[in-house]
Amino acid sequence: MTRGFEVFGVIHLPGLPRTSHVYKSSLDQLVENAVLEAKTLSSLGYTGVIVENYGDAPFEARVQDPLALSTMAIIVHEVVENTGFKVGVNLLRNSGFEAYSIAVASKAKFIRVNALVEPIVSDSGVIEPDASRLRSVRINYPGVEVYADIFVKHAAGLRTSLSLIESSSIISKASTEDYVRELVEEYVERGKADALIVTGIKTGEAPPLNLVSLVKKYSPIPVLVGSGVTVENISKVVEVADGVIVGSYIKKNGKAGNPLDTARAEAFIKKLREHLL
Repeated sequence: MTRGFEVFGVIHLPGLPRTSHVYKSSLDQLVENAVLEAKTLSSLGYTGVIVENYGDAPFEARVQDPLALSTMAIIVHEVVENTGFKVGVNLLRNSGFEAYSIAVASKAKFIRVNALVEPIVSDSGVIEPDASRLRSVRINYPGVEVYADIFVKHAAGLRTSLSLIESSSIISKASTEDYVRELVEEYVERGKADALIVTGIKTGEAPPLNLVSLVKKYSPIPVLVGSGVTVENISKVVEVADGVIVGSYIKKNGKAGNPLDTARAEAFIKKLREHLL
C-alpha cells in the first residue's frame, strides 16, 4: 500500500465450536469460508486480515475452551498458508496470551489485544490487562507484533474513567492532552505495543478524528483507526492515521458479522488508493 499505509480487512467468524455443546455446522466449511474471504481481500490488495471470533458474543473475558482454541488455530493456519499477506489474530474478549500462542503456531504476524496495559470494564466483566501475561511468550517466541487498542470500544478503561472524574474536579490541573500523552507512553514503554488502535465507542462507529490526531501526535509507533471507516470518511482518516481496520463496511449490507461483500471491499480499497496518491 502506498506510503506504508496499512489496510486490514476483518474475517468475522461465526461462533466457534466448544466442548460444552455439539457443533452442528461443518468445520471444513468454516475453514473454507475464512480462507476464501482472505484470498479475496488479498487479491484486492489489502495489507492483510484479522481473524476474529466475532460470532462468540456475548464474549468470555478469556477463551479457554480447548476445542475453540484448536479450531481458531487451524483456521488461522489455513489463512496464512493460502495467502501471502499479513494475518492477525483477535481472540475476543481479551485472550492475548492465547492469541499470541496461536500466532506462533500458525505463523501469523500479529495479534490484537483489547486491554494491554489498562483494566477495562465491559459486558464481559472487569478485564485485567494482558501485558504481563504476554511477557514470557514474547521473550521466548519473538516476532509476533502486538496491536493494542487504546480507548477500546464496548468498554471503559478504569484508569481513563478515573482520570475523567479527576479532571472534572476544581483542584485538578490535568489536561486531556497530558493524559493521552501519558497513556500512550504506558502502551509503548511498559506494554511494548507495536501499534495502537483507536476506535469509536462501538462496532461500526468511527472515533473522533481529533482523538486519533492526539494519539498520533505522541505515538512513536503506528496508529490505526479500528472502527467506523467507510468510503465516505476515508479521505479524512488517511490524514491522521497510519492505517485502518475495516470490518463492518466490507460486509454484506455493511453489517458486522455478515459474509464479505466483494464489491464493497473493492470499492473501499479503490477509494482509499485515490486518497493515498
